[in-house]
Amino acid sequence: MRPTSTAELQEIVKTGSQLLPRGGGSKPALSMPGGTAVTVDMSGLTGLLEYEPGEYTFTAYAGTAVNHIQSELATNGQYLPFEPLLAAQGATLGGTIAANTSGSGRYRYGGVRDFILGVRFVDGYGRLIRGGGKVVKNAAGFDLPKFMVGSLGGFGILAEVSFKVFPAPPAYTTLRLVLADVAAAMEAIFSLATRPLEMDALDILITNTGADLLIRLGGLPDALPARAERLRQLLAAHATTVETITDDAFIWQAVNNLAWAADAPLLVKVPIAPKRVVELDTAVIPHTSHRRYTAGGNVAWLAAPDAAPLDAVLRELGLAGLALRGRVARPYLGQPPLLTLIRRAAQALDPQNKFYRPELPA
Repeated sequence: MRPTSTAELQEIVKTGSQLLPRGGGSKPALSMPGGTAVTVDMSGLTGLLEYEPGEYTFTAYAGTAVNHIQSELATNGQYLPFEPLLAAQGATLGGTIAANTSGSGRYRYGGVRDFILGVRFVDGYGRLIRGGGKVVKNAAGFDLPKFMVGSLGGFGILAEVSFKVFPAPPAYTTLRLVLADVAAAMEAIFSLATRPLEMDALDILITNTGADLLIRLGGLPDALPARAERLRQLLAAHATTVETITDDAFIWQAVNNLAWAADAPLLVKVPIAPKRVVELDTAVIPHTSHRRYTAGGNVAWLAAPDAAPLDAVLRELGLAGLALRGRVARPYLGQPPLLTLIRRAAQALDPQNKFYRPELPA
């Protein structure tokens, strides 16, 4: 099924069941399930509907590719600061919202839900529902736009979305610290937590020899060297090697396209408190091929050959994971979602179970 208008999308919902929207297919564990789910191909609902550079907002169809939006924004020196993941792999705006996939810029600026302004979606009755608005100053009614973030298409299919955007920093600089392990990296992060340093991104990449801490600064080119030097001095006690990288675009493009885990069959996102990163890292070492911690240690990314061992570890630690890639019966690993809340929301928006919800038992 491939709707090319909102009216066609409404008709599909009215006549179908167990529907699951699919955008660019960049997160196959979420968009290509087995069982009775029926895929709704959203590639026919694409395009920028409204863009007001002076208002720093835009509205587009949900099937619009993220990289198309990024190109349009760049012509006016603007961008989405949360850096949507997997743009090079075809990620769409609707898929970014449904899977709640923010990149490294989330550390300073917040994630998807901090930039979404409004949505139009088709609910289980086939109605076209509007939530939020197209401008920043809009606070009427229940906050449906934020509710749709992370919903995986389980309560309605997004048709149109509106976002606010920011002016893009004119230049960047990245500091790379070579550290002994993730514990040393987290110690360095905690030492920076209370300082007004305005870091754009703060990531840990686990390597064969230890851990690399990557810190990105954005701003005026003339001011960046002094800011980087101040950081270098503050971090001197934590690392013997502190490298400054001025031509760093390739680093963060690779990060936000998850290139560091490209050879792993399974990729899982785990929200986590920074104080638990070392505990998690120690527990998953035998079961993973690559690991990365983004947003200052608030999100863990685990790449592995098999889901079962990770599922067991996450359950034992009381953590929840979401598989973006890999062969999994259901994308949720570890601590199960709050089914009572999900069922209550489904009763209001989709009582006939028109939409596929992988978190609910078959």
